Amino acid sequence: MALAQTLAPLIDLAFPPRCPLCGEGLLAQTGLCASCWGELVIPGDPSCSLCQRPFTDGMADGAVCAPCLAEPPRHDGIAAGTFYNDASRRLVLSFKRGKRIALAPMMARLMAARMQEVDATWLLVPVPLHRWRLWRRGFNQAALLAREIARIKGMRVEVDALLRIKATPSLGGLGSKARARALAGAIAVNPKRASLLRGASVMLVDDVLTSGATSHACVAALKRAGAKRVAIACFARVLDEALPV
Repeated sequence: MALAQTLAPLIDLAFPPRCPLCGEGLLAQTGLCASCWGELVIPGDPSCSLCQRPFTDGMADGAVCAPCLAEPPRHDGIAAGTFYNDASRRLVLSFKRGKRIALAPMMARLMAARMQEVDATWLLVPVPLHRWRLWRRGFNQAALLAREIARIKGMRVEVDALLRIKATPSLGGLGSKARARALAGAIAVNPKRASLLRGASVMLVDDVLTSGATSHACVAALKRAGAKRVAIACFARVLDEALPV
């Protein structure tokens, strides 16, 4: 850390800090410009105690939204750093496909800020990539986020607690039933880590939470292995009704 701080002025001189969304100059390489920060939609309260779906004012603490009452989720809570909109989408694409892994600390800080009831006894488990996709991309974006959250919260990461044992197609454009079929048998607990999961509280980490098909498969695998609680942390959650009109 001391070396990084010492070299920071030289790095900033050679590579002037710029906002990763708009390119505007920054004082330090720590995040976004003020304008782009304002484009992110940050979850707030009041919200559903199970899924973080926003409520209108006047709802009591601990209230549960109608979708969760109609179909109780398998998970034990969601901590989303942002709601998915154009700004968060561009950050995710830059991070994941543009390979701008230096965005991980900033994204993880937003996620960690929503993990208010989580302490160092929880395990961080990233959503796994199949080995062929990991080979092509060169990194697992969920694992990078999990490691950064671990530094912030003082938690333990089990990078390979879950395995993606079957390659799956892109889930974009698929319906819920097709997504479930694609993920059937794709996620499994690593036998070498099974003993760590029994009775554990687990925070499952991913970059984006869309339909929940992948996270549901991961949550199911973790609970079959004996995890006591499994919550989900993501940078961007797709929830169109939470966005301003």
